[in-house]
Amino acid sequence: MAERLLATPLTILHIAACLFLVLVVLLQPGKGGGLGAFTGAAAQQVFGGRGAGNLLTKTTWITATIFFVTSITLAYLSSSVGDSLEKRGAKIEAQKKSNSPDEK
Repeated sequence: MAERLLATPLTILHIAACLFLVLVVLLQPGKGGGLGAFTGAAAQQVFGGRGAGNLLTKTTWITATIFFVTSITLAYLSSSVGDSLEKRGAKIEAQKKSNSPDEK
């Protein structure tokens, strides 16, 4: 039960980190420009000449760290359930058999 309570907020945080990571990576100016070419002038005015790169780089590292930690945690929580898949399958089959009407 505790795994379920922990898994839901972690999943929400994981999805938010994923979407934010995509956004931050796309905003970074690269060799080809990417989406950073559209916001390049605005970023230099707001953050200074090198400030945008440093801020986006730090943000990328922090978001990537959150993404990897939540990935590993969610993987552990999903695999740490006491029953194996074989036992779960047997339970489901037993429930189906007990719920189905007996044919005579």
